[in-house]
Amino acid sequence: MFDQILDLVKNQLGGNPQVSGAIPADKADAVHNEVASHINDGLKSQAAEQGGIGGLLSMLTGSMGSGSPITNAISGGLVGSLGSKLGLPPAATGAIAAALPGILAKFAHKANDPNDQSITPDSISKSLGGGLGGLF
Repeated sequence: MFDQILDLVKNQLGGNPQVSGAIPADKADAVHNEVASHINDGLKSQAAEQGGIGGLLSMLTGSMGSGSPITNAISGGLVGSLGSKLGLPPAATGAIAAALPGILAKFAHKANDPNDQSITPDSISKSLGGGLGGLF
C-alpha cells in the first residue's frame, strides 16, 4: 500500500507546478517519501478512529476539503516534519499541505473504483490493519 500512496504523491506533487517548483530537486525523493509516510500513518490512525476501512473511505469521499479532519490530522505533523527534517521553507510546506486534499481524493477514488485494482478496500485493510484489533 505504501508504494501505491508514494506513486499518488509523486504524480500529484509532480503534476502541480506550484508544488514541484517549491521543492528543491535534490530533496524531491525525500519529500515524496515523507509525505507518503505521513499519509500512510494518518490513514492508519483515522481508520482506527472511524471504526475501520468503511468509515475511513466514507470520510475520505465525504469531506475532502482543506478543513477536513483527516486532512488536518495529516497536514499538521507533515508541515512541521518537512520544515525540520528537510529544511523546506514555509512556502514549500504550505504548497505541499495544500495538495493533500487532492492526493487523498485520488486515493479514495481509486479505492472506490471497482475497475481500478491498484488500491482496494481489501488492500487498505491488509496494509493498515496491523494493530487495529479487528476493526476490518
